[in-house]
Amino acid sequence: MTKIHPTADVQSPTIGAGTQVWQHTVVLAGAAIGRDCNLNAHCFVENDVVVGDRVTLKCGVYLWDGMRVGDDVFIGPNATFTNDKYPRSKQYPAAFLPVIIGQSASIGANATILGGVTIGAGAMVGAGAVVTRDVPAGKLVAGNPARVVGDAPRAQS
Repeated sequence: MTKIHPTADVQSPTIGAGTQVWQHTVVLAGAAIGRDCNLNAHCFVENDVVVGDRVTLKCGVYLWDGMRVGDDVFIGPNATFTNDKYPRSKQYPAAFLPVIIGQSASIGANATILGGVTIGAGAMVGAGAVVTRDVPAGKLVAGNPARVVGDAPRAQS
């Protein structure tokens, strides 16, 4: 059963069964959220965003137009995404830069992911990392700018 907190503003009709949307979270009308997701307090999901099944957004995560989030993704608190390489007030690009997060990837708290980046399936981004280029599937990246530091730990069964 889908649960939407009374203080949440969910405009999208596309919210999967079993998804929970917590306090003060906003989901705009064009967004699509999968099944069994958990959108924690104070999150924002813009119109042109697709979120897969069993995704966790911790507090303070904002997903901007052009984002595609695969199934079983974890996004830690206050992870930041961008979609415009040269932002200016009231000046919009012809197209926003997409951010694609592959299935079962994890993004640590306070990481920053720049527009146009793909995070590969099963990859892990360390807390506070600044990701300026694609992250290969199954790899662990950390630092500023983020660099591959090894293989991502496998999920425990």
